[in-house]
Amino acid sequence: MPSLNPSREQMRAFAEAMPADTPIVMLNLLRFSPQANYPSGSDETPCSGREAYARYSRTALAKVRGVGGEVQWLGTAHVAVIAPNDEHWDQVLLVRYPSSSAFLAMLADPEYQAATVHRSAALADSRLIGTTPV
Repeated sequence: MPSLNPSREQMRAFAEAMPADTPIVMLNLLRFSPQANYPSGSDETPCSGREAYARYSRTALAKVRGVGGEVQWLGTAHVAVIAPNDEHWDQVLLVRYPSSSAFLAMLADPEYQAATVHRSAALADSRLIGTTPV
């Protein structure tokens, strides 16, 4: 079953588990849909999943920077050496935020929220994992 958007329970667990006073890095594993899956009746121009993710990224990157974050690394995933046979990803993205509260503030931004329609349409599956330095 694909994981595209966090549940309320997952967001609550994130807010409780992540330290509030230290920088965090969010690990994103992304698998794009061949064709973007916009909601029925959407006015969006049909496009590929990658193109829809680029639409999302234009707003998301500005919002990441707006809360003091930065993209640390973006790469193409080629092959999983240790993973279930049917698991594969297209891209890996690492985004650093000054704190978990900065990340949560970005998620609450109305412009960011509006852009997530493109992210949801773009992805066949994803993972988003909050991390801190060791």
